[in-house]
Amino acid sequence: MLHRAYVLLGSNHEPEANLKEAIAALQEDVRVEAVSPVYETAPVGQENPAAAPYLNAASLIKTRLPPELFKVEVLQPVEIMLGRRREPGQPVIIDLDLMLWDDAVLDFGAKPWHVPHPDVIRYLHAARPLADLAPDYVHPEDGRTLAAIAAALAAGLPEHALRPRSDLYLRG
Repeated sequence: MLHRAYVLLGSNHEPEANLKEAIAALQEDVRVEAVSPVYETAPVGQENPAAAPYLNAASLIKTRLPPELFKVEVLQPVEIMLGRRREPGQPVIIDLDLMLWDDAVLDFGAKPWHVPHPDVIRYLHAARPLADLAPDYVHPEDGRTLAAIAAALAAGLPEHALRPRSDLYLRG
């Protein structure tokens, strides 16, 4: 069975290069069907308020792997290859988050991971790029489309909170 995985990419350290490298590395193991436009946002929940802005994009990936293996054998190795360090105060070289998986609700792993990722309905930097890829996708827990979620989140923020980066295009 071919699964649809929606992955959010983020970086605030040399983000233009790191997002491009992440997409290229993902394409070595899975089929990247589409990539959203890139958006710039201020850091959310950072310990360091002076942290560099983030660039975020979403990708639609087709894979035959189950979600646990996809996370461990595809996403995590790309983060490691690009030098991701999960230490407080460190810039985020690359962050690859599994946001949506088919139309499923999942809990897996030792951590545990929940899909749909909670940030889909919490943050515009997650919802907007996902909505660009699949505006009519219905969130399996929330019941709204990604377009409706993104619109609701955008309504509560200043217009410049999520800045499209039309100068940067990632190929899928």
